[in-house]
This record gives sequence, C-alpha cells and structure tokens, in this order.
Amino acid sequence: MLPFLSSLLNGVTDNPCRKAMDTLLKTHNKLEFLPQVHGALEKSSSLSSLKIQNQELRFGLKKSRQKRNRSCFIKASSSALLELVPETKKENLEFELPMYDPSKGLVVDLAVVGGGPAGLAVAQQVSEAGLSVCSIDPSPKLIWPNNYGVWVDEFEAMDLLDCLDTTWSGAVMHIDDNTKKDLNRPYGRVNRKLLKSKMLQKCITNGVKFHQAKVIKVIHEESKSLLICNDGVTIQAAVVLVATGFSRCLVQYDKPYNPGYQVAYGILAEVEEHPFDLDKMVFMDWRDSHLNNNSELKEANSKIPTFLYAMPFSSNRIFLEETSLVARPGVPMKDIQERMVARLKHLGIKVKSIEEDEHCVIPMGGPLPVLPQRVVGIGGTAGMVHPSTGYMVARTLAAAPIVANAIVRSLSSDRSISGHKLSAEVWKDLWPIERRRQREFFCFGMDILLKLDLPATRRFFDAFFDLEPRYWHGFLSSRLFLPELLVFGLSLFSHASNTSRLEIMAKGTLPLVNMINNLVQDTD
Repeated sequence: MLPFLSSLLNGVTDNPCRKAMDTLLKTHNKLEFLPQVHGALEKSSSLSSLKIQNQELRFGLKKSRQKRNRSCFIKASSSALLELVPETKKENLEFELPMYDPSKGLVVDLAVVGGGPAGLAVAQQVSEAGLSVCSIDPSPKLIWPNNYGVWVDEFEAMDLLDCLDTTWSGAVMHIDDNTKKDLNRPYGRVNRKLLKSKMLQKCITNGVKFHQAKVIKVIHEESKSLLICNDGVTIQAAVVLVATGFSRCLVQYDKPYNPGYQVAYGILAEVEEHPFDLDKMVFMDWRDSHLNNNSELKEANSKIPTFLYAMPFSSNRIFLEETSLVARPGVPMKDIQERMVARLKHLGIKVKSIEEDEHCVIPMGGPLPVLPQRVVGIGGTAGMVHPSTGYMVARTLAAAPIVANAIVRSLSSDRSISGHKLSAEVWKDLWPIERRRQREFFCFGMDILLKLDLPATRRFFDAFFDLEPRYWHGFLSSRLFLPELLVFGLSLFSHASNTSRLEIMAKGTLPLVNMINNLVQDTD
C-alpha cells in the first residue's frame, strides 16, 4: 500500500540501457510524469523509484528550480507548493571505501550490481562467509534520498530496530468522513543514513571491495561472467547479483510487461500546525471532502482514488504523501499534486518550508523474470514488489539471507557447480513454488483493486481491516502462503458488505480464472 517509501530499496543504480528501459515501460500508457525532483525511491516510503526517460513515461533526477521564498504558504495550486521545494542536495557518507583494483585481474566470488539496501545486505552476508565480493554502484556513498516506512515487527525480526529513528504506537485510517479505524500495529520510519552506514561498515570490515561505475553489459562464460562498466573497467565474477531496483537491463524477461503503477508525491515539511495525533501515523486517508469545490478533480478521484499517507514527527514537522495505490495507466503526477494541495488546504495545513520532496512511480505485478537465468536478481528487478500493496523493503531485506546462503552454499563446497547451474540454485531458493503461488494470489488482488472506484475501494478496506490481525498483518507483510491466503480470501468475503461481495464477484471472476490457470501451469 505504500510503496512510495519503497522504491529505492533495491538500489540506487539504474543502468542506461535505453532499449531495455523502453521495454520496462511498454504498456498502453501515454502519460508524461513531471520531472522527478528529489532522487531515487520502497515503500513503503522510501525509494524514489524509476529513473527512466522514454516516450511513454518520463521522469528523472533533473531539477532546475531555484530556491524561493520559503516562508510563504501554499495556495490552491500545485505550482505554489512546488515553489517551496529546495534545491536537490546529495549527501554522501564519510567513509573511506576500499576500492576494487582492476589491474590485478582477480575473479571475485560475487559481483553485486546496485548499492541499495538489498544489494548491500547480500554483499555483507556473503562476505561474512569469507568469500570475495565487489559492490558496483555509481554513487556508493550516497545516502538513499527518500523515506522508508515499515511495520516495527518486520524490522524487529531482522534485528534492525536500531535503524528506526521514529516509531508510532499504531496507525489510523480514514475510510470516509464518518468512519475511522485504529490499526494496533506499531509503525516506524527508517533512518536511511544509519542503515546504510551500518551496512557499509560491515561490508568494509568483511573485506568487500567497491567500484564506482555503472554496469552496462554482462558477458557470460562457462564458469565466470564479465561485467563491462561505463568507465571501461571489466570485473570478473563467479556469480552476478543484480539489485538495481526497477531497472531491468541485466535481467531477462520473456513475457509482455504490463504492470499496474503506484504513483505518489511526498514532502517532508515544516508546517504551522497539523490535525494529526503524534502517537499515530496515518496509514490511509480516503476522505474526499477536500474536493467538494472542484467537480473535475472529485470526479477523477471517484474513478481512480488517491489517499493521504502521513508520518507526524512533531506538531510542526511532518511527512505527507498523496498516493494512487495502483492504476493502469498510472495517475499523472500533476493530478496527484493537485489533489494533495486541495487536501492540505482543506485540513488547514499551511506549509512553511519543504525539506525534501519525492516523486515515486512503482511498477506492481507483471511477470516474473525468466526462471532460472545466469544472473541472479533481488528486489524490484526480480519481481519482488508486493503486487497488491507496493511494499518491498522488509520483504527484500528478509530475502537477502536466503540469496546469500544459497550463494555461499554453492561457492563454499567443492565448486562442482558453476555458471548457469549455480545461479539456478539461487533462483530456486529465492522463488520457490510457494512464493510464486503467493505472488500469483497477490496479483489476483491487484487485478481487483485496479477495477475499484472510490466507494468500492472504501468498502474493500473497511472489510480488510476488520479481519483478524494475523490475516491483514500477514497479507501486508507477505507472510501468508496459498492455503492461508485462501482462508484469508474467504474471511475477507465474509466480512464484506453485500454490495462489496457483489463487486468482488463481478470484478474478480476473470482475475480468479486467470490466477487458477497460472497456478495450474506453474509447477516445479
């Protein structure tokens, strides 16, 4: 549900393979997104996602705005809000990284392409086993720019509680002006600087070498691969792990790519005041009374709704994000911004200054990559975004030990397997049939959500969060597998109103048939 925090999660690296980038976004979209002014995006609340330019969707890191008068308040226009956006500031960590020496011509055990949380987590764990690792990223010391929001229990399970800088005792969601739900599940914001510093320090201690460049091509030989970088350097590795977020240049797909898109615009702002409880974050606010004076926006929102996601840090400092959960084609960024401005005005939130802003576009669903294939993937490039919610950070970090253990197991033995057979073992552990079936169910959920207007969306989530916590917790955190998901589905149907049941049956019949067909065809 909140992938806006979640897009950068898998790596800040985006390879400049234009042809592959075009393939990534070859849907029937004819939208043009506004330039991305902050940087790279997983959301859940953190990675600025795709840095892509083509004729269908265009966004990037380009920013040309000058600082404006930051003491003025927003008016009822997105342009006024954007005037408060500061110039992009790229903050680097103060680390002396041990650099890879290409003159030695060594074959490393693992080359990790992408320096996001997923890539660094695998690099750290493989190097702990004594294997040689090279991490390749164009900005290895750059702090991940956007906000990551996670459920506290997810980070607690990975012993990462020390990397949360703010926590809330729970969350709230507004179904409409008359219905509010309290979600008794603690939520937290990730300290990006601390998390990356912790990972980098462990990598350095374990002997990981770094190379500051982009990988533009990989050539596979029988027992090793050659990674060609844009600086002319070639790195040799027994295993190649691609952790480049949603850039799919180095990972093969053999099916049409037509995902849904989660689109969000967020600001970390100083405000005069806000109406939210400091002990609760706002998970979803589906109210639309802020659009009563704009019939055009209200009608558009009724068809493809957006919600507010908010993390209040103090009485006058807050992260606010307007989000389209999933749509195909994606909602234009300018529409998202206009809806946010109208909402803030209605809530009486006067923005005094903006510390940072983020434009997030997250592909959801779509096919998995070719399984297996010579390179190994993790995160967005491996299809690991939750198709129904956009969540990826915790799921990907939890998968890092699985990938690392499979690599270590294969390379630490007598090395009787290599090349394609080795990568096949890793892919098998990353995407076992249980996970593939789980993802198929999540895609089924996405297909239903794509068809729901605002009233139907409200009815759906009213029933969803009435479920026993183990069901909605498990669904959002990818902890339920197919047998439990079937029980979850029946429970959701029983909790739904009669109107919602009819909507689910009408809009979910074809997706259900497709899901069953895909499950039958997918075998080990």
